[in-house]
Amino acid sequence: MNGALFVTDPLTGLQADVDASIGLMSATQDLGVEVWCCSPEDLAFADGQVRAYARRIRLRPRTAQRGDHRWIVDKTWWDELDRAVVEVASFEVVHVRIDPPVDARYLHTTYLLDLVEDTRMINRPQGIRAMHEKLVALRFPDLCPATYVGADPVALRSFVAAVGTAVVKPVDGFAGHDVWLVPDDRSAAALLQSATSGGRLVIAQEYLPAVAAGNKRLFLLDGEIVGAVLRRPDADDFRIGPPVAAAGIDDHDRAIAAALGPVLRGYGLVIAGADVIDGRLIEVNVTCPGGMHKTDALLGTRLSHTIVSSLFEGALV
Repeated sequence: MNGALFVTDPLTGLQADVDASIGLMSATQDLGVEVWCCSPEDLAFADGQVRAYARRIRLRPRTAQRGDHRWIVDKTWWDELDRAVVEVASFEVVHVRIDPPVDARYLHTTYLLDLVEDTRMINRPQGIRAMHEKLVALRFPDLCPATYVGADPVALRSFVAAVGTAVVKPVDGFAGHDVWLVPDDRSAAALLQSATSGGRLVIAQEYLPAVAAGNKRLFLLDGEIVGAVLRRPDADDFRIGPPVAAAGIDDHDRAIAAALGPVLRGYGLVIAGADVIDGRLIEVNVTCPGGMHKTDALLGTRLSHTIVSSLFEGALV
């Protein structure tokens, strides 16, 4: 089947004006490749094959507004052309685009997709399981800020005292939820007790004041940098907001990509997003890497098309 299957959360819940999966679907459609979609609940194994009850869709036109990270889209952004039970292995490319957390639902989906052979999986399920987004950066300690991982609030308090201020987030967190800015003052002990409540494992990193100038998202394709964008905290929130400006590539970025590249390629993680502050690696997004769709709208780039074209290079006639 000359088509691409997107395994996503339900289409009705996707934000078509910003969601990176929509950008990849649109770029796929622009190549003349059929776009099929299903949710994890639509997958099954029968008669020796992984199958999906999938829908073939056509995306409606969208318009970019330069200077705005959101696309102008219809409220109903897609039309259903067909619905059928299809063999997942029949597709040229299968995109695993389920939003974190990597919970039981997510893991069970990856185990089922492990059974699909001879199809390019973006990203490979085994690689997603092997490469924890928040911890993979610790394989390269020389590239990271000072970091402590654990669940002991007393040890964490000592770490905060050593670095001055730390960003503390749960290892199983996502989308900025439960992220704490912990200063070295009287509030630290209580904040760290709350962050580790119930023995929750957290990652604490030295706060880098240079984040005010931007958190750089490096877009990696097969371990190579294909673009970058700056994101900054809002005035009333220390957490990172949407993309705001183009970002240049420097020697620090190239060193990070050179270190990450072989690991990403080895695990079949074709699309990844590396977050960098002041030349230091913070985390590596591999479960459902995003930001491309927003960046394309904001800057007029074609990151989604670059990625999709690479996936089908030499395969289309």
